[in-house]
Amino acid sequence: MPDHVVTDPILTAEGIVVRFGDLTAVDRVDLAVQRGSIYGLLGPNGAGKTTLIRVLATLLKPDAGRATVAGIDVVEDPGLARTRLGLAGQFAAVDEYQTGRENVQMIGRLYRLSARESRQRTDDILERIGLVDAADRRVGTYSGGMRRRLDLAASLIGRPEVMFLDEPTTGIDPRSRVGIWDLVQDLVRGGTTVLLTTQYLEEADVLADRIGVIDHGRIITEGTADELKATMGGTIIEVEIDPAHRDEYETALAGVGEGETTFDEQRNLLRIPAREGAESLLAVGRALDRAELVPVDIETHKPTLDDVFLAVTDDTPSDDAPAPSDGQAPGRKARR
Repeated sequence: MPDHVVTDPILTAEGIVVRFGDLTAVDRVDLAVQRGSIYGLLGPNGAGKTTLIRVLATLLKPDAGRATVAGIDVVEDPGLARTRLGLAGQFAAVDEYQTGRENVQMIGRLYRLSARESRQRTDDILERIGLVDAADRRVGTYSGGMRRRLDLAASLIGRPEVMFLDEPTTGIDPRSRVGIWDLVQDLVRGGTTVLLTTQYLEEADVLADRIGVIDHGRIITEGTADELKATMGGTIIEVEIDPAHRDEYETALAGVGEGETTFDEQRNLLRIPAREGAESLLAVGRALDRAELVPVDIETHKPTLDDVFLAVTDDTPSDDAPAPSDGQAPGRKARR
């Protein structure tokens, strides 16, 4: 993990542990997020991302450790901490029978804004997220992308210092995803700090100033996107193979390249990190020729976050916290 000093942290976690029976969903996590930045938290399904978010957003009490938002301890004073944060969960928590405007104004009143201030802030936010024309339509007529933007609007009406976005673009179309990226960047320009969890690695690459990868409840690596990619070498060689002969290919290519070779079972690809692309590609070709193996295809590319993710995370399925049992979306709880 690269050395990095956070000079002005607005969000901290120290030794956070969360257990559910015999399952340790979050295991001694330390975290410090710089004020005015976007921090991306990546991990497989069940790695502990949402559980950690629930702790930081005051929705779940940790079994050990300490966390603060804007200097406020989230366990000792959760009510005050909630006045400084906003949360948009994995699913849009909006009322389909109200209009978009009514949804946002209702959350404003739950934040104890006056009726006038709630109306004024609602108008401003709806304009910022591009929903003015649909503001007076019932939400039941909205598309998935419009609902996600409305959910973000409701989270923003309290003008949070810290915004938690838990997989904010899951299940929406690419055009709406780019629109939400623009909104998130606009939030940070306005002074909000964002902690973003996502399974779209391109999303983290585009948005995040720093990225942490969590697996089995632990943050296993951290850095900027460029720092993480640099750990993979200058080039990734991908060898598409017949999976029936995987062992033979792995034996033949052992020691070729730099770092650990990984295998993508969905695409039958062996990924080999290499410092020197052309020279390493020739070495791969010679090794396969000696073993009398003919791959389906070979190509090279510059390292991506996908390569980092596959290299550092375990292929054993993780577990995570059970979903809230009361049927209420976490995002709506955090705004009260």
